[in-house]
Amino acid sequence: MRIAVYPGSFDPVTKGHLDIIERASKLFDQVIVTVMFNQSKSPMFSPEERVELLQKTTAHLENVSVDKHMGLLIDYLKSKDARILVKGLRAISDFEAEFQMASVNQKLCRDIETVFIMTRTEYMYLSSSIVKEVASFKGDIRAFVSEEVRDAIFKKIGG
Repeated sequence: MRIAVYPGSFDPVTKGHLDIIERASKLFDQVIVTVMFNQSKSPMFSPEERVELLQKTTAHLENVSVDKHMGLLIDYLKSKDARILVKGLRAISDFEAEFQMASVNQKLCRDIETVFIMTRTEYMYLSSSIVKEVASFKGDIRAFVSEEVRDAIFKKIGG
C-alpha cells in the first residue's frame, strides 16, 4: 500500500491545499493530511480546530485521513509506515525551501521520497497568510477557502 503524508500548518486550509489533497488522493492508496506545529508562527486556529476544518473539507475523499503531529516529520512518517512525503509548490521560492527540506529528510531517512505537486495556476498566488489578511479587512474570501472555513475565520475574527 502506498501511504503518503501531506504535512502543513493549514492555518487555515485553502482551496489550494484542497487541490493538492484531491490530486494526491488519486495518486496514492492513502493520504494522511497532517497538521504540523510551527513554533515560529502565530496560528489563528488551534491544531484541533485545523484538524476539524480539514476533516470537513476532505470528507468526500475516502482515502484521505487527517492527523496532527508535533516533532520530527521523519519520525511521524515512520510511525505511519509511510514512505512518501507530498509537498505542494506554488513558485520558485517554494521550490528552494522545499528542495532543501527534501534533501534534509533524505539524509535523515533514505527510504523517504518527496513528491512535489505543482499547484494549479488559479491557486499560485494563494496562501493561508493572504487569506487571513484579506479576512482581517472583512474582504471576500469565498474564492480562497470553502464555506466552512470562511465561516470559521469570520467567527474567529468577529465578522
